[in-house]
Amino acid sequence: MSDVSDLLAVITPEFDSLPLGPLGIAVSGGGDSLALLHLLHKWGKRPLFAVTVDHGLRPAAVSEAAEVAALCDTLGIPHSVLRWRDWDGQGNLQDAARRARQKLIAAWAERQGIAAVALGHTADDQAETFLMRLARGSGVDGLAAMSNTRQQGALTWLRPLLRVERATLRDYLQAIGQSWADDPSNDDAQFTRIRMRNAAPQLAALGLDKDVLTATAAQMRRARVALDYATRQLAENVALASAIGMITLSRYAYAAAPEELRLRLLAGALGWIGGAEYRPRLDSLSALDAQIAKPDAAGRCLQGVQIIPEGETVLLVREIAACDSVTVAHDADTALWDGRWRMSGDLRAGDEIAPLGAAGLAKCSDWRETGWPRAALMATPGQWREGRLIAAPMVVNLGNLRCSLEGGAKAFYEALITR
Repeated sequence: MSDVSDLLAVITPEFDSLPLGPLGIAVSGGGDSLALLHLLHKWGKRPLFAVTVDHGLRPAAVSEAAEVAALCDTLGIPHSVLRWRDWDGQGNLQDAARRARQKLIAAWAERQGIAAVALGHTADDQAETFLMRLARGSGVDGLAAMSNTRQQGALTWLRPLLRVERATLRDYLQAIGQSWADDPSNDDAQFTRIRMRNAAPQLAALGLDKDVLTATAAQMRRARVALDYATRQLAENVALASAIGMITLSRYAYAAAPEELRLRLLAGALGWIGGAEYRPRLDSLSALDAQIAKPDAAGRCLQGVQIIPEGETVLLVREIAACDSVTVAHDADTALWDGRWRMSGDLRAGDEIAPLGAAGLAKCSDWRETGWPRAALMATPGQWREGRLIAAPMVVNLGNLRCSLEGGAKAFYEALITR
């Protein structure tokens, strides 16, 4: 399938449903992304903008980015280089680099007015990712195939090469006389992905070749979609997300649901309220799930969320100690607080946006008239100026500050099924 017409027939349907406009493409200088660059240039139905991220981890990355820039110049494609210099030497390097790359590219796309960015992931990446997650004991979510499209805010990430093998792309590049750079880390067996890649021939001999692995990952993705749908149905029946940022669970209806759906719903609720990027460890999540089912459950906290039993319901509210406290740097019309509260109105330099807490709520004598629980109100934003509370928009009509949840309460239900 190294013929250009065959390759274009495989990858271009991914772009048919996109709104008209320019298309971004992430190009590292490796074979996969360079092949995608040439193919999309050959296709020629959308203006292309290329971007390369230099992670600052290899001296050769500078020259590789320059080579991509030169190629793009030859093809008449605008090209940008983004640099990441924030690695602190802690944690998982590849994961940190991937996350930084996504953030840098997303910000670049927004500046350029680009609504979709294409990535060069292949069928080989799909199979390797499946094996890595299988080795970690992942469940359905982890084993599900990477999707061809993924929405992240206003940006659409595209993976049009997921049905194409790495060797096929290199055959195509050789046929058109295009060289590519090989990252030395692609041969470094300290990385799990490379060990999985090196084991591929032995696994194929046992019947676990790329076709089998990617087909299984696709089946897991279908199962994941079904579970997402069922989880949202459960949420609509047993969970009430409110404009104050809390969730109320119907304890007994929740406890009667299948465990897998309960855990998915609970993880989604924690993520929506607390804003954590990752769901909690399974043992922690399972322990919290078991606690909720107990009629005499005591309150506890997980991932910045406080769980409060209240009769036949359980309240999930933001933990005050985990909330942000932000000082406004300059006069502004709007600000985002604690990752999900959009503040607007009279924001002056030096103002502090912080949770009301007990002290702030005590200054709002009529807070009971709101009908909201005390714990939930204490975690809502207050505006403090020179030590005085001047606005508590979710509690009392005080001051000129307004606030609302990003996406509203419905964002919780949408997040349970949107991937």
